[in-house]
Amino acid sequence: MWNDWLTIGPLTIHGYGVMTGIGIITAYLMIESRAKKEGLDYEKVLGLLIACLVFGYSGSKLLYIITILPEVLADPASILHHLSGGWVVIGGILGGILGGYLYCRWNKLPTWKFFDIALAAVAMAQGFGRIGCFFAGCCYGAVTDSWIGITFSHSDFAPNGVKLIPTQLISSALDFLLCAGLIWYHKNKRKNPGEVTALYLIFYSAGRFVLEFFRGDSARGSVGVVSTSQFIGLFTLLVGIIIFVMRRKAAPEVLVASAEAATEEKATAEKQLSE
Repeated sequence: MWNDWLTIGPLTIHGYGVMTGIGIITAYLMIESRAKKEGLDYEKVLGLLIACLVFGYSGSKLLYIITILPEVLADPASILHHLSGGWVVIGGILGGILGGYLYCRWNKLPTWKFFDIALAAVAMAQGFGRIGCFFAGCCYGAVTDSWIGITFSHSDFAPNGVKLIPTQLISSALDFLLCAGLIWYHKNKRKNPGEVTALYLIFYSAGRFVLEFFRGDSARGSVGVVSTSQFIGLFTLLVGIIIFVMRRKAAPEVLVASAEAATEEKATAEKQLSE
């Protein structure tokens, strides 16, 4: 797989960057569209996305630096070499959730409702991002003799010429499946806002915990016998279960059921203001 797709002068288009960009744009469009249908303030979606990205990338980078802390403590200047590369996805998720929470609180938005529609889009964006990982060769799987194994020949990260478990593609498929499942649950089974958010935490954490056993890279750090992501994932799984039980048992809230009703209300308000 090739990560460098096209070079024009000093500019190089990377497959990882392209897929990440596609994921972000698609997620934004999905959140905005679903916010309209739910009668939410869709004009705030762009700000929400920016807040999540800033905090998400910061959290991802911070957790990566923590995984290489011994190296950084031994040579503080080495941190400069890791600023452009090295990310831990689960740190990005936690950072993005924090950024989204602060943004919703600052703008007095219904946090659970926005989270419920946003996290399905986040799962989809992660699916595209993992395809980008596949092009780059990062986050690669363990060596295997299985028919499912893939062999890299031009990767700067994965070992070349060796069959590896395609953990990137498996993760991508699981992310897309999670996105579809969350949308289905939101439409057909949700009783209260916050349930979809909880299910994202539960299923992503569980899937990531299992998939980590098939990873072949060691740069993501470890805590005892589990990886850093697995260790944190145990806590996010527990938090997800607690949130789901609490939100499911809460008294049902009135949800906006149709886009037509929300659109009609907004049109009426705008007409009254113009008169």
